[in-house]
Amino acid sequence: MARRSKIDVLEATRLTRQGRLEEAMAVLRGDVDTPHAADTPPEADGKAFVDLVPPSAATGSAWTTPSAAAPAATAHRSETGSTAVPWLDGLLDMVLNRTATSGHEAPTHTPAPTARGGVAEPAPQKARLHMPSGKSFEERTFANEAGRRTYKLYVPGRFDGQPLPLLVMLHGCTQSPDDFATGTRMNELAEEHGFLVAYPAQSHDANASGCWNWFNAGDQRRDRGEPSLIAGITRQIMDDFPVDPERVFAAGLSAGGATAAIMGATYPDLYRAIGVHSGLACGAARDMSSAFSAMRQGGHPSVGTVVHRTDGKIVPTIVFHGDGDRTVHPLNGAQVVAQVAAQLAAQAKAEEKLAVTITSGQTPEGIGYTREVQSDDTGRSVLEHWVLHGAGHAWSGGSPSGSYTEPRGPDASREMVRFFLQTTSVPGG
Repeated sequence: MARRSKIDVLEATRLTRQGRLEEAMAVLRGDVDTPHAADTPPEADGKAFVDLVPPSAATGSAWTTPSAAAPAATAHRSETGSTAVPWLDGLLDMVLNRTATSGHEAPTHTPAPTARGGVAEPAPQKARLHMPSGKSFEERTFANEAGRRTYKLYVPGRFDGQPLPLLVMLHGCTQSPDDFATGTRMNELAEEHGFLVAYPAQSHDANASGCWNWFNAGDQRRDRGEPSLIAGITRQIMDDFPVDPERVFAAGLSAGGATAAIMGATYPDLYRAIGVHSGLACGAARDMSSAFSAMRQGGHPSVGTVVHRTDGKIVPTIVFHGDGDRTVHPLNGAQVVAQVAAQLAAQAKAEEKLAVTITSGQTPEGIGYTREVQSDDTGRSVLEHWVLHGAGHAWSGGSPSGSYTEPRGPDASREMVRFFLQTTSVPGG
């Protein structure tokens, strides 16, 4: 099965480069056999550009593969005005972007429309940031041997020099720090609770679609690749501002969620809790072909996962995933939970069993959810899994002013902040 997936991708790549887009899509759907695909020469070395562009949050259907009758380059429109495509169209984005050249830094706004499969893809609406008085939201830069990344840092107006928590927010594909801040409303929560928020920006030199390269084996290792850049940004902020080292967190959406899972696995000494929204487990993929397999049907994070723990710590994790997600299969959310749960079980003593509580509910806007909480003997949750019924690939409870949000769902941002702060609170305090 894995071999067939790889062959299909290579054959689709060859057909796409010849301009035979409909035939490439037919190969990926499995509509045609590829008897000679094994003779297709492998792609040249280089970064693969896997596009996790989310489909419409309004398509609240269960996971389905697009039908063969669907046009190869059909774009779907979300309620926020953002263009979105299912995973097959995303693969064409990857194939086309793989041959593109870029020499610019990641923008702080949405890129201009680009041609995809002969169709111009409209850009999402420009984010409108809520800017409370007294705050600052400035662009900064970090560089190391792995490269250079810009990031935006939000400092709340209530900051008076006291040590504050720090939350690192990792955007999804095609998003920017400003857009992600707007969609998640995390800066507003930073004002309310008093914490710093950093938004690293993926460089389009590293990935033409602005995706974090969660699927590359070299970007799943401590002190290597993109994890070293994100950890470096985190430490730079901790050097420049009074940050409470016991309250440093990371969260992300889609490719950013998958990268947040990697950060929790590779830097448990740096991050005290992790939030994964519509993402994948660390090690769910190791290359381009396994990435698309993981997105379609779930990955295999227990096989070949590269984890470098330094102190045996387990990082508490909160997961949100819509069961109508047609871009990243909902099984991936369960696999993030299973990966952390296995680590907890391996380290827990027999008398330290976690209490499991399952509840369900529905928002006033009609999105149902099931929430599973695993708590320690102090009553604090160390692992939460929110399944959003009928929701697609979008940030739950987000602002419609940002891209790829589901405003009708539970407020994922507020729940993540609650989870993060309670994991580091003093028991009984």
